[in-house]
Amino acid sequence: MTGILAEWTAFAKKNAPADGQMSNLALADHAEAILCAIADDIETLQSKQQQYEKSQGDVVESGEEESAAAIHGRLRHASNFSLLQLSSEFRALRATVLRLWLPGVHQMSETTIHEMVRFNEAIDQALAESIVTFSARADRTRDLFLAMLGHDLRAPLATISLVGDLLTRTAVPQEQVAALGQRAKRGAIMMSAMVTDLLGFTRVQMGAGMPIVRTTVDAREVCQAAVADACAMYPGSTIVLHPSGNLTGSFDSIRLQQLITNLLINAAQHSAKGHDITLEAAGLEAAITIRVRNVGPVIPEEALNTIFQPLVQLDSDIEEDAAPTTSLGLGLFIVQEITAAHDAAIAVTSSKADGTVFSITFPRKVNLN
Repeated sequence: MTGILAEWTAFAKKNAPADGQMSNLALADHAEAILCAIADDIETLQSKQQQYEKSQGDVVESGEEESAAAIHGRLRHASNFSLLQLSSEFRALRATVLRLWLPGVHQMSETTIHEMVRFNEAIDQALAESIVTFSARADRTRDLFLAMLGHDLRAPLATISLVGDLLTRTAVPQEQVAALGQRAKRGAIMMSAMVTDLLGFTRVQMGAGMPIVRTTVDAREVCQAAVADACAMYPGSTIVLHPSGNLTGSFDSIRLQQLITNLLINAAQHSAKGHDITLEAAGLEAAITIRVRNVGPVIPEEALNTIFQPLVQLDSDIEEDAAPTTSLGLGLFIVQEITAAHDAAIAVTSSKADGTVFSITFPRKVNLN
């Protein structure tokens, strides 16, 4: 068991998502329980009819308790494993067990062949159970995403439709036209931000990565543009920009603005009323640091490692203002992907005393890509 688990953990670490930081305990997950269940299955008497049913994929119910393999599939989905990565674990497990076991078999017998057949049946059964729970969770996530997308687009669409309806009336006072136009513009900006995040998420999920084109960029100007975008979306929020030092660096200006805007939007959504949001941009000798701080509900320690995953939403105690909120759960995921594409590092802290602070450190680049 010790040797098999060591190889399982080593393979899982190599096979895990690149942006994950999983402990050995999380990588091993339910491997030992899966192996024990496989051993028990091999020892269990099985009729020819039961063997046929298993070969046809007919799962024999073993009670209401969820199997270790099923739990493993659910947890691997929560850890951002792909279905291919999940199935690869069982392929490697099968190969490891056979490689460690066969050298001790000096003569093939009917019993040995029977045990090998039963072992492969049990591995296939465990894989099937993992895939079922993994796929069920993936389907649920997709349905949740589509529901959130429909819900969140409804508010700005309704605003734009209402403004359009009002402007078609001849009796609209001239002094109200500008205010109505601002409401429509705010709704359009909100929808544009959702679509941009959605396109970025789709591209990453398809394996294409977050595309960037570096040029020499003044991050001060990008920060100012991001503040303007966030304020247009959340006019009730006060965002204070504190630039310092040499902020000229090698960036993709569009992606950098998207990153900072997403951080500011996230801060606006979770800020307590009466507190400013601060955006600090510091140009140091070796790096440029962007820091966004807001005062609001403290993010639990256990949630700090999950907030960058797609479709993750944290409960907020902040009262919503009149402006709609983007709650697709993609904003911080896009921030992380843009950060990685720039070879930068992101960190987040949250406490009652200091508020919630997102810090990104961009190393200075000599050569443009």
